[in-house]
Amino acid sequence: MRELNKIIVHCADTRIDQNFSIHDVRRWHTDPKPNGRGWSDVGYHYYIRLNGEIEVGRSIEKQGAHCSGQNKDSIGICFEGGKESDGSKWSKPFDCQIESFKNLSNSLDLVVGDTLDICGHYEFSSKTCPNFNVKILF
Repeated sequence: MRELNKIIVHCADTRIDQNFSIHDVRRWHTDPKPNGRGWSDVGYHYYIRLNGEIEVGRSIEKQGAHCSGQNKDSIGICFEGGKESDGSKWSKPFDCQIESFKNLSNSLDLVVGDTLDICGHYEFSSKTCPNFNVKILF
């Protein structure tokens, strides 16, 4: 197992009245350019749907492709959504997503054997991703 010390939280930056699965995100990441990113796999390790369902992306044993310069020792978790129906940025994910995130992060702490730091993608880039303050998750 690779050394892990943090979870980096993302959002798909999709509207909450649209549904996208991890399969859609994988396609966005693996389709050739110019429409996709041309990566070998989805960049995130987990994806939390609007209904709270958790979908698996990359295995946590594999380095992600979700935050430049931070992938080596992190787990990438992406929330479906990020925008309201009108396109404005949301202030927080749905309660069921937050509950799923807490359960998942607690399980990952057990697997890793230590408490993982929880960070927003915005802490390592100029992006606003995940479009909410991650402190509400703990």
